[in-house]
Amino acid sequence: MAHRYLIALIISFSLLGCKNSIQTTSIKAEKIPIDQSIEGDPEIEAYIKPYAEHLNQTLDSIIAYNPTNLSKKDGKLNTALGNLMADLVMEQAKPVFKSRTGNSIDVVLLNNGGIRSGIGKGPVTSRTGFELMPFENEIVVVELSGKKVQEMLSYLEVAKTAHPISGMQLTVDDNYKLTSALIGGKELDLNRSYFVATSDYLQQGGDNMNFFKDPLNLFDIDYKLRNAIIDYFIKVDTLKTSIDSRFIQIN
Repeated sequence: MAHRYLIALIISFSLLGCKNSIQTTSIKAEKIPIDQSIEGDPEIEAYIKPYAEHLNQTLDSIIAYNPTNLSKKDGKLNTALGNLMADLVMEQAKPVFKSRTGNSIDVVLLNNGGIRSGIGKGPVTSRTGFELMPFENEIVVVELSGKKVQEMLSYLEVAKTAHPISGMQLTVDDNYKLTSALIGGKELDLNRSYFVATSDYLQQGGDNMNFFKDPLNLFDIDYKLRNAIIDYFIKVDTLKTSIDSRFIQIN
């Protein structure tokens, strides 16, 4: 027992000695800008050069043609570019979802802010897809109750924004109150559920789209939004889109 007490005392004094030896010190931070003033390493630059050239060749390969300039600001409640984005998600994601679940996508809803660039008139490349969608957002499909879809319509009514939609036709009056809302050409049925394709960012409540949270079911179809854009460009060859009557205001 005496030996145990002696060992305990030695450990205690050792710990006290360690505590007494601790000293505080100051930490200074310095902001170092990463710009052209920093010289590159020639050896590293030479090593990555062939990879960079190959990547640029791939990104700049022409995959389609755009006959007119497209901007996400060219319309009030729907834009040609936004319509293109929503429609291509519907076209690319629908067969994938159908093959996996046996169900069809009823509606697509994206966000205007998620479109990060326009598409200029002329050649369209893979780089165009990266400029439109530089993020790693995935397409997901949520099953929403009729009541949640009603909340989605109320959100669009209040937002007064050209959020890209497909599968719906909405009409608002002078005060932006919905006067008509058709899904697949039919009035909303509160007693059924609907399958809505969107991005994983929005499904998690991005842009305050909280109606997407806690859906009846959530399906991840393993398809990046950017990949869907590029796949669509390759498939159609020439982009065709316009401002239409899918979301309009009647005075």
